Amino acid sequence: MFFLLVLASIFGSLVLQHVVGAVPPWGARLFLMPVVFFYGALSFSTGRMLFLAFCSGVMWDLIHIQGMEDSGDLGIGWSVVAYGILGTLVSGMRPLFLRGRWEVHCLFSGAGTSVLVLLEYLMLSLRREPLHFEFSNLVWGRIFGAGILALLASPFVSLILGYLGGLLGHTHHRPERPEEF
Repeated sequence: MFFLLVLASIFGSLVLQHVVGAVPPWGARLFLMPVVFFYGALSFSTGRMLFLAFCSGVMWDLIHIQGMEDSGDLGIGWSVVAYGILGTLVSGMRPLFLRGRWEVHCLFSGAGTSVLVLLEYLMLSLRREPLHFEFSNLVWGRIFGAGILALLASPFVSLILGYLGGLLGHTHHRPERPEEF
């Protein structure tokens, strides 16, 4: 049941992040969907995480596709790979998260969101004009600004999803066992 809640939260956060506009001064956006996805990647097994990565990537691509031929935009599928790779990396931190280290989610949400924005910029730049990258202060501000905003939003997402998971009986935190000598 909690898995379906996280999946619905991914969709809801995608809709909500398009309602929230850019945050001054660099025009960085608050990307909530990666923050919710990274929480799910830490909460669930590899199979479920990969399903979340597939759904997140497809939703992201479908909401951003233009549908015009030679528009210079990316097609469907690249985000699935990006979410899958980042989800696999964050799954390596799952044992820490299961021991109650919620800050793992926060730190990786900030870093992972910046990586996603950077990958999207690089892919769009390659598609539109190969081997021409312009890394101005505005571009760096949007890349790192999105990561900082995700870092700031992630404790709230972690708190809300952790509370709802507790209400639904999903306990993803295991009590620590004393070490035997």
